[in-house]
Amino acid sequence: MPSVIALDAMGSDRAPKPEIEGAILASRQYGVRVLLVGPEAEVKAELDRHPSAARLPIEIAHASEHITMEDKVEAIRAKRDSSMRVGLRMVREGQAHGFVTAGNTGGRHGHGESRAGGGSGRGSSSAGCSISDCAWAGGHVAGCRGQCRLHCAESRTICGHGEVYFRAMFGRRHASGPRVGLLSIGEEETKGNELTREAFLLLKQLPLNFVGNVEGRDLYNGMSTSLLPTDLWGTSALKISEGVANLVRTALKESLKATITRQVGALLSRSAFTDFKKRLDHTEYGGAPLLGVKGVCIITHGSSNANAMKNAVRVAAEFSKRKINESIEQRLAAVRSATVVDTV
Repeated sequence: MPSVIALDAMGSDRAPKPEIEGAILASRQYGVRVLLVGPEAEVKAELDRHPSAARLPIEIAHASEHITMEDKVEAIRAKRDSSMRVGLRMVREGQAHGFVTAGNTGGRHGHGESRAGGGSGRGSSSAGCSISDCAWAGGHVAGCRGQCRLHCAESRTICGHGEVYFRAMFGRRHASGPRVGLLSIGEEETKGNELTREAFLLLKQLPLNFVGNVEGRDLYNGMSTSLLPTDLWGTSALKISEGVANLVRTALKESLKATITRQVGALLSRSAFTDFKKRLDHTEYGGAPLLGVKGVCIITHGSSNANAMKNAVRVAAEFSKRKINESIEQRLAAVRSATVVDTV
């Protein structure tokens, strides 16, 4: 039975064009049934520009509203028929196996998912690395006071999600489990702000393979396979990484075109360079799961192109087929039974 994925057709910066093109690619390549959620007339007009889509399992699920990047939480809650809300409802009611959106990150929290965290996969020199962004946990903001311990307690749950996500999606196996690191400004236990220091102490108590604090330079060297940032460092680290990857690709392309000899060498090594480009291309990863919610929800950049949308749909289908949510629930049940955390 093919996976059924609801795709927010109005989430990206250039919606609905990338979503529809991505849906066509995903449906054609992976056999996924895609439900495009958005204003029917607008979505149909764009879909009709692709005659081949008529032969694919792509349908439109009407939603009269959509959430913009400028919308505040109050506005998001008021839009009860938004494409995001309708898509999430379809997953909850069993009409779809997963939901994909490039929309406003705050939109998920506006629908009551305040303890969710984002997990994102990236390649490194020796292994993949998942980043569970604690910046989204409980609406945390940089430099918080008073509720830091509560947010740290929540971060242990997000970290547990990231560890299970990595194990299931990347298939890595280590004798003591994926290596969990805490992103900080230094390796010493005393480094970082109050939230980071308290998170360190709490993570030491968990039945995880916790390797302690890691720095930005360790992001892709294989030291940690599941990374937990506090504050807004997770999102910043990913965006910086994407910028560096673009710089590397551009600089390499310019260097290879500099002389005839290099152009010939590049031609002879075309397959290797194609593989290299794919490893650095964030659109190949598609999207990241919003961990901690009931059901599969994959989020991707507002600037996503058709390739990113296609792969986000693929990730949602894989996430559902591999029953990763069920694995996360089982793992976290074991973590909670083994550890009692004082959140007062």
